[in-house]
Amino acid sequence: MIYQVLGILIGIAGILISVLRFRDSRTSPGGLILWLILWVSVIFFSLRPSFSTEIANILGIGRGLDFLLIIGILGAYYLLFRIYLMVDRLQQEITELVHEIALRGDDE
Repeated sequence: MIYQVLGILIGIAGILISVLRFRDSRTSPGGLILWLILWVSVIFFSLRPSFSTEIANILGIGRGLDFLLIIGILGAYYLLFRIYLMVDRLQQEITELVHEIALRGDDE
């Protein structure tokens, strides 16, 4: 019972923070949708924990908690991959910028 209340409160707080970040232009529309899906899922699974067991049984996974942990790990890997791509792109942009600055320095 306590985890259900905590899950609902955390989900509501996550929704509010996500909307505020979007309103301040710190999150893209796609990012907002992704976070809203995540937080609504947290609330839904908090209200109806047996649903995760039903999904796990359909997918051939032992327990509902195992299903949620697998989804969490896959989500973390996805976010890690996105961060890697972002850092790689920034590194390329910095390299190009340094190259341009070095070429301009020779002209002056």
